Amino acid sequence: MGRIIAFDIGDKRIGVAVSDPFNEMALPVETYWRKSLAKDVDYLVSLAKSRFAETIVCGLPLNFDGKECEQTEKTRFFIEELKKKTDVEVVTQDERFSTKEARRLLLEADMRREKRKDVIDKIAASYILEDYLKRTKL
Repeated sequence: MGRIIAFDIGDKRIGVAVSDPFNEMALPVETYWRKSLAKDVDYLVSLAKSRFAETIVCGLPLNFDGKECEQTEKTRFFIEELKKKTDVEVVTQDERFSTKEARRLLLEADMRREKRKDVIDKIAASYILEDYLKRTKL
């Protein structure tokens, strides 16, 4: 059974999380600072390969009401570029509350703003992956 890797795709950073070997838990891995579309896609594809991922889950940003927005379009474009470069299955997961939950968690931990910027995206990616794991277990 291969692992599942998740990406929280933002304009400046991409959070990365990976499942445990049994696909039960989501583990935050890293925050990748974006460079260019080609470099970003290549990096994520190689990361998925190095983690033996059988599925790539990309968070899909939607408005609170579930409708698509400008960020949804940007993310869909990135996902299409990712799909062109990998034979790993790429799926999307509603990410509406992932960053909000990650921010709440880090504020409760009393983490300083500078440090939060380094970890918020990988925590958000772990929430995206947890939601996906719950949804696919049903």
